Amino acid sequence: MTATENRPRRQQKAAARGRHPAAQVKPGGRGPKRPVGRRTAPFLVLFLAVTALVLLGVVMTLSASAVVSINTSDSAWSLFRRQLIWTALGGFVLLGLMRVDYRRLRVLATPSVVGSLVLLVLVLVPGFGVNVNGATRWIRLGPFSFQPSEIAKLAVILFAADILSRPSRDINDTATTLRPVIAVTGLFIALLMLQPHLGNSVVIAIAIGSMLFLAGTPLLHLGGLSVVSVVGMVAVIAGTPWRRHRWNVFMDPWRDPAGLGYQPLQSLHAITVGGLTGVGLGASKAKWGFLPFAHSDFIFAIIAEELGLLGAGAVVALFITIGFTGVVVALRAPDRFGMLLALGITMWIVSQAFLNIGSVTKVVPVVGVTLPFLSFGGTSLVVTMAAVGVLLNIARQGR
Repeated sequence: MTATENRPRRQQKAAARGRHPAAQVKPGGRGPKRPVGRRTAPFLVLFLAVTALVLLGVVMTLSASAVVSINTSDSAWSLFRRQLIWTALGGFVLLGLMRVDYRRLRVLATPSVVGSLVLLVLVLVPGFGVNVNGATRWIRLGPFSFQPSEIAKLAVILFAADILSRPSRDINDTATTLRPVIAVTGLFIALLMLQPHLGNSVVIAIAIGSMLFLAGTPLLHLGGLSVVSVVGMVAVIAGTPWRRHRWNVFMDPWRDPAGLGYQPLQSLHAITVGGLTGVGLGASKAKWGFLPFAHSDFIFAIIAEELGLLGAGAVVALFITIGFTGVVVALRAPDRFGMLLALGITMWIVSQAFLNIGSVTKVVPVVGVTLPFLSFGGTSLVVTMAAVGVLLNIARQGR
């Protein structure tokens, strides 16, 4: 039998394995039967890295939240059960968006930005926003509450990717590309600073700045934006007494060891106690009321205490892997929209992770962001996993 006669048989076998284009169409040509693309190496690496972090997050949430759960309810499992539900919901959303062609999300760019802006305004309206520890960042609907700033991150990245990738908009024409993106981003950051939420403002700025750079924005414009951003941040810190005090305590926690310096000092102590291999899973002492918010913003300190430098290093390595692989996905994306969207999501996740880890290790001031996939928190977990679903879909279609 000749090679030509063998070709249909090879195509049938490939179609049975889902590799041939014929396997991508339902009978009658009604559209995709399975996710577009294939399981590329970046797809598998991302999926495994995120899965590892999510599973570790479930385990560590149980360990770090048990004491708080006992103090606030009759069960040591109450917060863990909530996190488990959010993890299941996040996994469902991730798998769903992984199967939806990311190009279909383009039509949601403007509506998502408008909806997010409305939610960010509602947070500041008395009766809608919920104030916790001096910050108004949540909206409560009956027994449920959510954080609009987490939704806003995905919305503004989707909007920027849409604007910067339109063929009709030249990147050198700032009136149609740079200005709309900066205007919307600036409005989001202004609303976040009113909550106040400096951490998410910085995350959004890093993600959008990275997208502008990859889109080919002139370096002169990017340099000017960077200078304005740094000067603005310095002015905000220097011009607000409580922020200025936070900065001074960051520089020297022993200036206020029983106040703002207490949390960083306890965090560093927990990391030191962990040593190389840790004190053992569940054996942390810091979570027994010594380290505030041990199950949310400071869960990395509990990981370092219980699993040691090896466990903490593995977490850092996984985030570096996600960052490197996400950039590869962006560079291999089949179109400009996918490239910018992939980079924005990647920079969001990685910058937030290292801002959190930097806060815990006192490399940067405490900025109040969660550690993606690991910290306790429903909105953050579900929205971040939704973003990863989009990133995985782009990875499936990479060149």
